[in-house]
Amino acid sequence: MSILRIIFLIATFIGAIVPWSYLLIFTGEHGFDPAAILAATTINDVATGTFSDLVISAIVLMIWIIAETAVRRDYWVAPVCIAATFLIGVSCGLPLYLFLRSRPRG
Repeated sequence: MSILRIIFLIATFIGAIVPWSYLLIFTGEHGFDPAAILAATTINDVATGTFSDLVISAIVLMIWIIAETAVRRDYWVAPVCIAATFLIGVSCGLPLYLFLRSRPRG
């Protein structure tokens, strides 16, 4: 495995662990309340801007993944990476896609 693929894989794990660790802290304090989670994303202008940035990035990433997997005919990659993006975050979905896309084709 190339050093670049290793970096992508490490970034995937970090991108999954860091956001979820904060979500676990929040749910530990407030319980699992989707309305409270959504309210926290818009609590101030900085949070709203960050949330908007991530939603836009996730949508663009999804479009890119679908377009590229159609061209490359790696149809199993799209659902996995899109699910990682929307269930965990862009910080996990993007490096996961780059890791899977950079594998040797044979």
